[in-house]
Amino acid sequence: MIDKLVANIKKTNAPVVVGLDPMLSYIPASILNRAIEEYGETLEAAGEAIWVYNKGIVDATYDLIPAVKPQIAMYEQFGIPGLKAFEKTVDYCQEKGLVVIGDVKRGDIGSTSTAYAVGHLGSVQIGSKKCSGFHEDMITVNPYLGTDGIKPFVDVCKEEKKGIFVLVKTSNPSSGEFQDQKVQGRPLYEMVGEYVDQWGSDCVGECGYSAVGAVVGATYPEMGKVLRGIMPKSYILVPGYGAQGGTADSLRPYFNEDGLGAIVNSSRGIICAYKQDQYASYGEANYADASRQAVLDMIEDINRIF
Repeated sequence: MIDKLVANIKKTNAPVVVGLDPMLSYIPASILNRAIEEYGETLEAAGEAIWVYNKGIVDATYDLIPAVKPQIAMYEQFGIPGLKAFEKTVDYCQEKGLVVIGDVKRGDIGSTSTAYAVGHLGSVQIGSKKCSGFHEDMITVNPYLGTDGIKPFVDVCKEEKKGIFVLVKTSNPSSGEFQDQKVQGRPLYEMVGEYVDQWGSDCVGECGYSAVGAVVGATYPEMGKVLRGIMPKSYILVPGYGAQGGTADSLRPYFNEDGLGAIVNSSRGIICAYKQDQYASYGEANYADASRQAVLDMIEDINRIF
C-alpha cells in the first residue's frame, strides 16, 4: 500500500491528506435537517448527516488528493450508526481510488493488537470464508506497549500489503510530557523513531519506502529534521498544519530532496473551509466547493517549499 500512496502523491503532485473528522457543528444545517426529518433526532440521523457531508467533500476533492484520513473517534461518538458512516466513507473513498488512512491509534498487548490489526487491516475466518471488517489501507498505531504490541500490525501489513503510521512525536502541546523525556541521555521520541526504522526494515516497497511509517507533528520542525534522518525509509504523516499552528515553511525538514517522504494532514482547515473568512463567500450550500478551493490552496502552499 505504501507503493500506491507514493504513486498517488506523484500523480496528483499533492503531498496532502484530507482529515475526514466530522462534528455535527461542522455540517451545514440543510444536510442535518434533512437527516433529522427522515430519522428523527436520533443517532441514525447523525450517521446519515455525517455520511452525506463526507460524500460531498470527497466528490469535490478526490481528483486533487492522494489520500484521506478519517478519525474514528468522530464516528464512534455516534455509536453503531456512526461506525456505519465510517464504513461507508472508507468504502466510497476506496472506490474513488484514494488511499484510506484510518486514524485509529490502536495499540495493546499482542493478542489484542492482533485483533485490532485484523479488524482494521486484515480479515477473519468465518467458516469457509474470509471476511474483512473496516478494511482501511493504512492505520495509525500507538507504540507505548513496545514491540509485542506493534508486531501483529506489521505481520498483517506484510500479509495484506497494508501499512501503518506509528506515533513518534505528536503535534499536541503536552506531547513533551512523555515523548521528550530523556532515556539514556536521548529523547524518548528518538528511540521510538529507531524502533520504527527497525520494524519496517523488511517491508520496504518498490518505491523505496517502508510499510511502517511515522506520525511526526508539523509543530516541531527541528525534531522532524532529526527524525527524518533516523527513519530514512519511513513515510512521515504530518499532522498539525493550519489549525494547530504548523506552516508550510516548517514542513521542509520532513521531506526528502525529491519532495517525497512525507504527507501533510489538514482536517478542519479543509472540511470546515466554508466557515473561514477567506472562503465565506461560498456559503453553506457550497461547502464542498469551499473545501476544494482550500485543498488547492494547501497544495500550492506546500509545493512552494520545494
